[in-house]
Amino acid sequence: MLPSALELYLRLHREPELSGVERRTAARAATVLRGLGCRVTEGIGGHGVAGVLHNGRGPTVLLRAELDALPVREETGLPYASTVTAPGPQGVPVPVAHACGHDAHLAIALGVMDLLARHRDRWRGTVALVGQPAEETLSGAAAVLADGLYERLGVPDAVLAQHLAPFPAGVVAHARTVLAASRALRIVLYGPGGHTAHPEGAANPIETAAAVVAGLPHAVGSHVVAGVGALHAGTTANVRPDRATLEVSVRAPTGRQAGEAEGAIAELARQEAARLTPGRPPEITVTARSAPTVNHPELGKTVRAAHTAVLGQPAVHPWPLSMATEDFPEYAAGGTVPTAYWMLGCVGRKQWESTADLPLRERFAVIPPNHSPRFAPDPVPTLRTGMVAMATAALACGLGDVSEM
Repeated sequence: MLPSALELYLRLHREPELSGVERRTAARAATVLRGLGCRVTEGIGGHGVAGVLHNGRGPTVLLRAELDALPVREETGLPYASTVTAPGPQGVPVPVAHACGHDAHLAIALGVMDLLARHRDRWRGTVALVGQPAEETLSGAAAVLADGLYERLGVPDAVLAQHLAPFPAGVVAHARTVLAASRALRIVLYGPGGHTAHPEGAANPIETAAAVVAGLPHAVGSHVVAGVGALHAGTTANVRPDRATLEVSVRAPTGRQAGEAEGAIAELARQEAARLTPGRPPEITVTARSAPTVNHPELGKTVRAAHTAVLGQPAVHPWPLSMATEDFPEYAAGGTVPTAYWMLGCVGRKQWESTADLPLRERFAVIPPNHSPRFAPDPVPTLRTGMVAMATAALACGLGDVSEM
């Protein structure tokens, strides 16, 4: 399956699409699925696409992959690097790149569907793939489920997903709790506006925003990560704007901690606004939220054991909780559907070994992590291991004997 998966990966990488506008990517996935004999449904929860491969009586296993890319300018220098620009959330053109690995996730999952379609004599049951839109905005999983994904496909017995991470290709990593809970907040701070020459008559919401940014670490505490990804205010040096908008990301080990941090940040914004720009309280909106990614205890153990049996113990590592987040927990439907999620290494052997003498934190200065403009997976070993890992996990869910594949 590797040559076709690699060709698809390179094409997806060159032609990324932002969250919510993944028309071309979804259509490409639908074409591949139809060619494999799948029953295909498009337009689920936006541009979501699903393909179902029936093969007799047995369990139903759902593979999940994402369609969307990021508003990032790629700086990898690769011959297949993205040069795409597209209208961003504010309508202004932005660069677009697959700086998180969703192109690899989709190519791998479609490769696994191809593998299973070719070897129907070695498994029984139903395998489905959902190409999910809008993961980067944490809205796509809820959207496809609200649009009846499980009613269309049937409630699965297991849902599987994996995600690229900057450790060696050929390795997978497991944990019970893999990723953090999150909140995304939009905070609009107001001021009367005026001339910068007369600060006594025109309180500056930019200064209020700076105070909020500086106060975030103390407000949320040591076990929570909170940062500002965007600050929009003003147009010129000699005019004090009448508002400043902060986009704040909160990550925490548990949903409770994320909720507490949300409240603490809101209180911080209100206090600083009352102190520095009195007159109008801030507007605070939760624009996205996610639960922690926690594996079903039995399914997680089953998948890890299968990976160990096929890839070998040295290739299966423990995973420390990451403060990255996902909307994948939505597929668990409140804990009624077993889910399993693991991390997939994507760094080439030579690149990884060249940084062996560096502490892990310094390695990321040399080996760029996800969301970096220089994020550059080594495609061949990443795709190969990803397909083995995903196919192995699917078979281990009761579809067939892993050793027969």
